Amino acid sequence: MTKSPSTLGIILFIATMIVFFVVYTFFSGINYFDISLKANAFVLPLLYAGVAFWSVKSFWNNHRVVKFKEAFKRAFVPMFIGGILSIFSIYAFLTFVDPAAKSLLNYQYVQRQKSELDTEYTSARKILKHQKDIDELDQKYKERLQSFTPEAVKGKDMLTASHFSGYFAAILIFYVVLSVFFGAFFRTRTIHQPEETNQA
Repeated sequence: MTKSPSTLGIILFIATMIVFFVVYTFFSGINYFDISLKANAFVLPLLYAGVAFWSVKSFWNNHRVVKFKEAFKRAFVPMFIGGILSIFSIYAFLTFVDPAAKSLLNYQYVQRQKSELDTEYTSARKILKHQKDIDELDQKYKERLQSFTPEAVKGKDMLTASHFSGYFAAILIFYVVLSVFFGAFFRTRTIHQPEETNQA
């Protein structure tokens, strides 16, 4: 039986929250940010693409004619519902239920940025030969380090409502592109027969 897109959206929302709480429960330590990033980059896109595919494919199996609009809707609606409910729920949880987890994510985000800066600086310094270039690199490195001082990072929050809105806008592009692909792939190709002309 073909489930409605809304029902699949709720199922997708539940599955997303399960992934979120698995990471939160078992990996909220020194690698919390990195593991959360990997889950968002690899696990969730596969999950959403799989549900979108199943939604369109099950509809396609039960209908002789499938229009692009119908196939697009079957793919997009579950992802949109699952995504927007997840974004609101995760934001509410990190903001109101466990602000400490939010603080940990922000701290690890800043540390990751600094680590990447240090790696870039070390790699660049190894290949420079002229003292003038090295001095210039050192100066730029010192300037950028100022953005990681305790005063600079105090109160820095990458998980505000506006940031979450930005994340969802980016995710929305993924939903649209994927839905367009499934819509084009599963729509019924109509073969137009040449009209017969009646000769007098």
